[in-house]
Amino acid sequence: MMKDYAIIPLPRNIQYGQGKFQCSGIPRIAAGGAYQNEAKVVTGQIAQTLGDMKGPECVRLIQSDKPAGAESYRLEILEDEIRITASGGAGAFRGLQTARQLVLSGYNDGELLIPCGIIEDSPCFSWRGLMLDCSRNFFSVGFIKKLLDALSLQHINIFHWHLTDDQGWRLPVKQYPLLTEIGGKRYDTRIHRYVSGFYSEEEIKEIVSYAAERHIEVVPEVDLPGHANAILSAYPGLGCTGGPYRVEDRYGIFEDVLCAGNDDIFPLAEAVFDILTQLFPSKYVHIGGDEVRFNHWKECPKCRKRLADLGLSEPPQLQSWITARLADMLRQRGKAAIGWDEILENTEQFPLPDDVVVQSWRGEEGGNRAVALGRRVIMSPKNRGCYLDYRHADLAEEIGRLGIGTITESFNLNPITPEMDERAASLVLGGQGNCWAEAIYAGKIAEYLIFPRICAIGEALWSAKKDRDIEEFAKRLAIHQLRLDKLGLLQYRGPL
Repeated sequence: MMKDYAIIPLPRNIQYGQGKFQCSGIPRIAAGGAYQNEAKVVTGQIAQTLGDMKGPECVRLIQSDKPAGAESYRLEILEDEIRITASGGAGAFRGLQTARQLVLSGYNDGELLIPCGIIEDSPCFSWRGLMLDCSRNFFSVGFIKKLLDALSLQHINIFHWHLTDDQGWRLPVKQYPLLTEIGGKRYDTRIHRYVSGFYSEEEIKEIVSYAAERHIEVVPEVDLPGHANAILSAYPGLGCTGGPYRVEDRYGIFEDVLCAGNDDIFPLAEAVFDILTQLFPSKYVHIGGDEVRFNHWKECPKCRKRLADLGLSEPPQLQSWITARLADMLRQRGKAAIGWDEILENTEQFPLPDDVVVQSWRGEEGGNRAVALGRRVIMSPKNRGCYLDYRHADLAEEIGRLGIGTITESFNLNPITPEMDERAASLVLGGQGNCWAEAIYAGKIAEYLIFPRICAIGEALWSAKKDRDIEEFAKRLAIHQLRLDKLGLLQYRGPL
């Protein structure tokens, strides 16, 4: 029998009791009451991993005003039953996921043994996310579902879905069919063949619904006005030069962006936002805004005229004008825009609307600047273990690109920086890990790069513990990775 629970992320409070919960078979969840959907989902997750739950019906879900908090829960392991108490479905589900961890570790040879005890838990940050880049590699619906089930075990509650970039457009837009017909196909030099793919409306609804059942919010990203070669290959008239353009088979930052002087870019954005509003219930839409190159805007007659008409002096100022206009379109649709931290720049003439959220990726500086301006922030600095396309360790045999991001760095992530006072800290929604897919051409590679770093990030964002101990975490992680093995995940195992 396990000696301790070894839960990740570490709960706020654990009290071990006397005795143990023991039963033959996997105990069933009493599905009556308010949390039937949560019970059904977790029953399916456990059955998929360990087989049908044929044990006694002794896991009880209890609705109560306490513990307060949307994701708070109390988990009691008694000798004869397991009780999960929560004030809402999200809390009940988080409690069930902790119980799922204990079942994955405690079930052996037809018997389940778990030490008695009480767990009281609630999250530190409300935004605990993973971004998956499905432009550079098109991941199947089945893989994304598998990933969502694994993420739910760590209490990850945001799936940031990167759907467009220079290397592929994955979102269907009826008014602009060439976005997927042309923009969704490219030559892949890694495997020496053409690859293509996009998600149908039905598939997107399926993933959004699947995530929602697991209390995970899907936040779509469509990158504008840069990273636009997939758009321009389909509709070359939207660029400054007219082309020729192609869906890129290279990786990097490219000069071609949407033409800031061409009014036709805005009906495209309207159509894109309409379909995003239709398919995604999230109150957020990520509009990218990173790594925009301005050289074509300097030379383009339409862009120069736009500068003059707006009374602007420098081409980079056009981006803040575009960003403000895109944010206004989303606000009209009941959405708030998120942008990478470059959107803070050159905003003197066209300040960002108040509801725009900044995601800090180049470091912590963008987040510090944004909260100083009274703006909400998501922290995912590439130099703090948040970039999951980086190699796990500085070893020749490790896959990944551009940098090193260790499990220790991920574990030590703190979205609240020393520069932030109490008011600034209150504007930090949380953080996330970003899995860019330039170096990925299979789901198994993505699994290896994501796990177990996302477990460390999940703990950093959920747990309130201030004095973090990587050695203690390593002991829990060794047990937790055995659970993830049972989910069929390929994982990194090496220096932390």
